[in-house]
This record gives sequence, C-alpha cells and structure tokens, in this order.
Amino acid sequence: MQSDTKKRVGILRGGEGRHYASSLKKGGEIIAYIFENLGDKYKVADILVDKDYIWHYNGVPINPSGLVNKVDVVWNTSHPSLGNILDSLSIPNVGQGSFSSALENSKDMLREHMKRLGVQMPRHIVLPLYQKDFDGSREKYAIKKAKEIFEKFCSPWIVRSLTPDSSMGVHLVKTFNELVQAIKDGAQHQKSILVEEFIVGKVASVHCVPRFRGEDIYAFPPVNVFGDLSRSLSPLEKEKLAALTKDLHKHIGARHYLKFNFLLNSRGKIYLLDFESTPNLKSHSHFSQACESVGAKMHQVVEHILKEAF
Repeated sequence: MQSDTKKRVGILRGGEGRHYASSLKKGGEIIAYIFENLGDKYKVADILVDKDYIWHYNGVPINPSGLVNKVDVVWNTSHPSLGNILDSLSIPNVGQGSFSSALENSKDMLREHMKRLGVQMPRHIVLPLYQKDFDGSREKYAIKKAKEIFEKFCSPWIVRSLTPDSSMGVHLVKTFNELVQAIKDGAQHQKSILVEEFIVGKVASVHCVPRFRGEDIYAFPPVNVFGDLSRSLSPLEKEKLAALTKDLHKHIGARHYLKFNFLLNSRGKIYLLDFESTPNLKSHSHFSQACESVGAKMHQVVEHILKEAF
C-alpha cells in the first residue's frame, strides 16, 4: 500500500553533445542516492536519451509524451533543451535553463556576464586542442602559447585540463619553463587547457537553494576542500559571500540548486571562480558538510529540491 503513495521521480540523463558521459555519471549518482535515501517516499526511474536521440524509460524505448503517465517529476542532468520538452508536456522538472547552462559551461561567457554585474573573476586563457598538423611539435606549440600567456598576465599560474581528465594533473607554475612543461602535458592528453592566474587567498564554496527554511534564496555557510571554512572567515566576509551568492543566483536565473566557488584575497576582495548546478550527493561532500552545518540532513534538502519542482 505504501508503494502506491510514492511519488515517481525520473532521472533524465544522456542526450547529445560533449557532456554525454558526464550526464550519465551525474544521473546515475542521483538515481542511486534517491533509491538508497528516499526510497520510502520516491519510486525512481532511469530516463536515458542515447546518442541517437532515442528516449528510454528503464531501458525500454519510449516517446517523450509517454512519460506523462509514468512520472510525477523529472530531474534533468542532460541538456536544457530536453527540459524544454518536459515543460511542453507540463511535466514538473528540476534542472537548468539554457542561459545558466551556457554560463556554467563557458568561462568567457560567464566572465562577460559577471563583468556587467561588477563581479571579478581571475584572468584566464583557454588554449584550444593541440593539433600536430596545424601547430607543429608539442615543444613549439607549448613555447608559443606560453609566450602569449606571459604577455597577458604574470605568474603564478594554474594550468589544468578544461574538461575533467584525471590523467592530467593541476599544475601550479611560477616560471616560464614550468609553464611550457605544463602546457606540453596538456597537449599530450589531447584536451583544451585552462590557464588561470593564481591568487593567494581563501577558497570558499557556498551552496544555495531557493525557498528553503522560508527564505527566498537560502545560502548555506561556506565550506571548502579542507572542511568548514566559517571559522577562518570574518562575520563581514560571511555576510558578503551570502549576499553575493543570493544576488548571483537571481541574476543567473537559476530555478533550483547552485554552488558558487569564490576566492577571497588577503585584502578581502572576492573573486568568482565558477559555479555548479548539480549537488555532489556523496557522503562527506561539500554539500553534505553544508547541510550538516545548519542541522539538516542531505536527503532532506534533496527532497526539498524535488518538492519545489511540483
């Protein structure tokens, strides 16, 4: 009898484009989390859109319109265009809009938008994919690109793959020769490379969720990779981060959860590094720490996000 009262939540993943694999992974993690932590209230289903753009419901091909009678809400980890299809069918859904998705996936677009808002970001250069036939040897390519970077902003620099790639480490480099070597490493792994100015300071991540605990935008206390950062931040810094987080959430036009990554230099100046739209639902994640810091369980916040979509 209890199973008949469960809300039916579909996790939409896959689709087209370069984020296909990432969407599969994120969607799979959400499926597992809801099944394990909210299984008494939600019946979870896998909605996969393959590379041929064929939709599947729990492994069986289906027309999107067929989802109307199979789900009560959908969490979309795929492209926003699929969310538009759900909207056209009046299926409640959690996910990004086209504008916020574009900002999350384009540093240049995000920088331009933040500039209009008066929010600073560290300077950066994106090096396109190395092509031997066009760029010559890796050595020649690395030296040429290092010179371009050296002329635009000085050391130190952070050099890393633009897309997640565990085979390429994150390099903190201080000299021209180190910069050349880091670029050569990136070229070897056939990935676009992000070179960003390194600013010494505190790195704080702030999670926010709309309409949680009666607030229009609820900002959780800041955390970072080393744990709870709130003790090392002054009350004024925490207040500024919370206010900026809420403003950015509104400016970006986000409908649901966001996580902003900030850097505060020694003078208290705040830089936006980037933002993320899908929470990390693993135990001991930043999101888990943020929830626990205000006396909430992660599954309670996840359920809130789902309910807000109805």
